[in-house]
Amino acid sequence: MAIWPLIRLLPQKTNFTYVKFAGIAAFLSIALCVASIVSIFTGGLRENPIEVYQQAEGTPLARIGAIMEHGFNLGIDFRGGTSILIEAPGPIDQEALRALGQSAQDGDIEVQGVTCRPNNAPPYCALLNFETAPNQSATVETIRGGLASVAEGARITNVDAVSAKVSEELFSGGLIALGLAILLMMFYIMFRFEWQFGVGAMLGLVHDVILTLGIFSFFRIEFTLTIIAALLTIIGYGINDTVVVFDRLRENLRKFKKMPLADVIDLSLNETLSRTIITGVTALMALVGLLFLGGEALSGFAIAMLFGIICGTYSSLYVAAPAILIWGVKRGRGETRGGASQATPETAA
Repeated sequence: MAIWPLIRLLPQKTNFTYVKFAGIAAFLSIALCVASIVSIFTGGLRENPIEVYQQAEGTPLARIGAIMEHGFNLGIDFRGGTSILIEAPGPIDQEALRALGQSAQDGDIEVQGVTCRPNNAPPYCALLNFETAPNQSATVETIRGGLASVAEGARITNVDAVSAKVSEELFSGGLIALGLAILLMMFYIMFRFEWQFGVGAMLGLVHDVILTLGIFSFFRIEFTLTIIAALLTIIGYGINDTVVVFDRLRENLRKFKKMPLADVIDLSLNETLSRTIITGVTALMALVGLLFLGGEALSGFAIAMLFGIICGTYSSLYVAAPAILIWGVKRGRGETRGGASQATPETAA
């Protein structure tokens, strides 16, 4: 079978010295992470965190959570609002439903297609979410009167209100889910390889999540539950890429027991580079299509995934693997902390 022509452009063998630039990459990563954290706690340099802390209520931890909430442009999922379930015997025009919601209510409008019956059998359903307002009943009636433009026979079957308190719990729960995912991944890598690998993987995942959150905070991109799902997906993608690199690194550590650790890391990264590029580019191509063709509802998810995959690829090369140099690994009597050896790379090879 013919190989995709563009793949042939990739070099069969590379000899990049990643570890040589590990110090520069570490400085850049730390600077970007610090900038992202500052943006998260200052609302993209738009909020005074001290004032937010003083105005918030509850325990100090709850007040810190309030500061983080101000750091993002939270969607209806996290701010609270009203959700209307609409049912129709035929397909529902979601863009028309969004326009109807915008004509009836100021503020953010979210439209989600949902499945009412197995296998998408009629009737068809959609959720219209908007911020709760004092004239909620009038808004619902306005939407009810315009449903004929959305789908023939469309009707409102349920109206639910989500309180701000529940929304705060959703936000804190989403952040806890991210933290637990990173910790569980770290323990998995520790069990699968060594503790040094686990710490390196955790640093890479934390790096990816913080930078992605920083992008959403600084540019005030709407932050919804969909973005939490994207961040969890980024964690999964990042750990998958890191495991491939670590697996090759472990093989080379056994094969070249006297080669300096820095050289083994460079060798392993070069041997897995083509796989990393092909996987990343394939995912990016799909996400670019999703960004431009997926509509407004999926734009935030696509942006998070695009940036997260780029960060995940970078962190696999310049964060997770080079971080192992800080602690070193055990490869026998000749190996010491930091990867010193008793033989040159040529002798080991």
